[in-house]
Amino acid sequence: MILNKTIDHTALRPETTLTQIETLCAEAREYDFFSVCVNSYYVKKASALLVGSSVKVCTVVGFPLGASTMEAKRFEAMKAVADGAREIDMVMNLSALKSGDWQYVLDDMASLAQVTHQQGALLKVILETCLLTDEEKRRASETAVKAGVDYVKTSTGFSSAGATVEDVRLMRSIVGTLGVKASGGIRDLETAKRMLDAGATRLGTSAGVAIMRGLSGSASY
Repeated sequence: MILNKTIDHTALRPETTLTQIETLCAEAREYDFFSVCVNSYYVKKASALLVGSSVKVCTVVGFPLGASTMEAKRFEAMKAVADGAREIDMVMNLSALKSGDWQYVLDDMASLAQVTHQQGALLKVILETCLLTDEEKRRASETAVKAGVDYVKTSTGFSSAGATVEDVRLMRSIVGTLGVKASGGIRDLETAKRMLDAGATRLGTSAGVAIMRGLSGSASY
C-alpha cells in the first residue's frame, strides 16, 4: 500500500481562504496525494490548480449535517461534478435514520450513487459514527452496500468525535470489498497506520503533510 495514495488532503473549515486552497493543492501535487477534499465553492479553482497532475478533486454534499433534501443533494452533486469533482462525500441523512425512516436513508444514498455514477464520479457516504449506536452503524453500512455506493466514511470531522479503529474495523467487516474512509482526528503517522491496519483504504485528513513527514526512508507502507 502506497501511503500517499490513501490520503484525501482536506480543507473544509468554513473560513478556508483561497490562499489556503492554493497551498493545499501545491502540497497535494508535491506529495502526490490521491485527492484534495474541498468545499464545493472551491471545486472549480482546485480543479484548475491540479491540471496535469494525478490528484483528483473531492467535495462534500449535504455537509456537515446531512439534513438537506435528497433533491438538493442531487443538484449539489451534479454541479460539483460539472465543476471538476471526481469524488463526492455525502453525509447520510441522520435525521431520517434516528426517526427510523430507513427507506429514506436508502433512497437518499441510492439517488446520489445514481447521479454521481452517471457522471463518472465515485460516491462516499459519511455515517457520522460518533452519533450512532453499534447497531445503527451496522445497519447504515448494510444500507450503503445496498444503495450501491463506493465507500463508507466514518466522520465529517465536525461532530463530537472522529474516526476510531473499532468503527473502521466494524465497517470493514460489513461492506466487504467497498472502500472504507477513516476521517476525523487522523493527525500523525501512527494513527494513520492504525486506521489502515483496521481496514481503511482511504484517509481524510488535513495533516497529510505531517503524516508523510513521519515516514522515514520509503514512502510506501
